[in-house]
Amino acid sequence: MQLRFLGKNSTPGDSPTLYASDQDTYVIQGWKVYANELLMRLDVPDGQTVIEVPTELFEHLTKDGLPTGEIKKYNDPIKIVTEQGTCVLQGPEMHDAEALSQMRMPDYETCIEVPKSSITALLEEDSGPDQPRTA
Repeated sequence: MQLRFLGKNSTPGDSPTLYASDQDTYVIQGWKVYANELLMRLDVPDGQTVIEVPTELFEHLTKDGLPTGEIKKYNDPIKIVTEQGTCVLQGPEMHDAEALSQMRMPDYETCIEVPKSSITALLEEDSGPDQPRTA
């Protein structure tokens, strides 16, 4: 799998990053979630993991030809929006060796791979009363 870097939101030592793949997916690198109070609220099946990223990370979707990166709906893969303005996402943990070799990832981070359609759906206006779960 080949990745195309879209952008990152970094502070020293932290590096949530967004990539587009040649498989019609996005690869989202973020902080591993260890907080029991968050994990207890989720059903995480084998093969999936939970990460946290700043919502601003999705602004880099414009570099993939999307008109905006503003999240307007909070559906899967977003599970929780925290009071700190971050998103907790759940999805299949990336194990593709070729893709992982293209990334720099500290031990406290991991990444998920999700269909582009599941991310682009988050950018559409929400027409219902659904509200994001908050931490």
